[in-house]
Amino acid sequence: MALLEVEDLRVEFPTRRGLLRALDGVSFQIEAGEILGVVGESGAGKSLTGAAIIGLLEPPGRIGAGQVRLNGERIDNLSPERMRRIRGKQIGAIFQDPLTTLNPLYSIGRQLTETMQTHMKLSDRDARERAIKWLEDVGIPAARERIEAYPHEFSGGMRQRVVIALALCAEPRLVIADEPTTALDVSIQAQIIALLKRITREHGTAVMLVTHDMGVIAETADHVAVMYAGRIAEIGPVRDVVRSPSHPYSEGLMGSIPSLVHRVDRLRQIDGAMPRLNAIPQGCAFNPRCPKVFDRCRQERPGLLPAGATRAACWLAEAGNG
Repeated sequence: MALLEVEDLRVEFPTRRGLLRALDGVSFQIEAGEILGVVGESGAGKSLTGAAIIGLLEPPGRIGAGQVRLNGERIDNLSPERMRRIRGKQIGAIFQDPLTTLNPLYSIGRQLTETMQTHMKLSDRDARERAIKWLEDVGIPAARERIEAYPHEFSGGMRQRVVIALALCAEPRLVIADEPTTALDVSIQAQIIALLKRITREHGTAVMLVTHDMGVIAETADHVAVMYAGRIAEIGPVRDVVRSPSHPYSEGLMGSIPSLVHRVDRLRQIDGAMPRLNAIPQGCAFNPRCPKVFDRCRQERPGLLPAGATRAACWLAEAGNG
């Protein structure tokens, strides 16, 4: 059984003109010790998926249909109080900006020890020793001396390491990491990615890694879900999606990654823009931008169809299997 199962998830926003469907039938699974990368342009629904899973949808957003199961138990229908208890203990969250996660008035040691003692029975001394160990694990130099320091005394990269320690210190089974490396320079980014991979393997944690950076996904994830306009366009092993994508949108994303092997004068780009929620076209949502569009794409919306090693929401996949 997968650690996290998301089944036919729908998120909607009521407006004066009717319901806007921001996520529409999103399904995937993550095993223990696995990293699932979720990639797509801004507005694809990546962060919204993460927020729905951890019960942090901004009102008036709400889950309209579907199920989210953690360890086989539904968590999408829990009260805010019960969900709060699950966050931290069973689900950790790493956000893009560490300053929104860290309390500027408390030392990082206090924040780590309080988080652990909220979810575990630990003495002050044991909690402090564990906090020091976590800071060492995430690569904070001289952790024993720096544990009483405040967030503003750390650099951006070091703060993000503290946030990762904070997300992991209660030893959650699942971590939702939303653009955890976006604001960092490339060398720090590589260290954070290596850290996330190592800690995932060592602790058997499942990670949902949300990013718009295909390079980060290729380096970090085991599987990848490519999202477009609130739906999954393609999902499968990261190697297969990167090397031989089956959906034209995935193909466009891969074409935008610079290659170290082949020299190209100009990277490919996907013409047009993501449709607004109130103007999603009939049929396949990608059809107005797709270089391979044909009549059926404009009429009918494809579900996820087998496409070699991956599954793609594209009628070309059905043609290829036929």
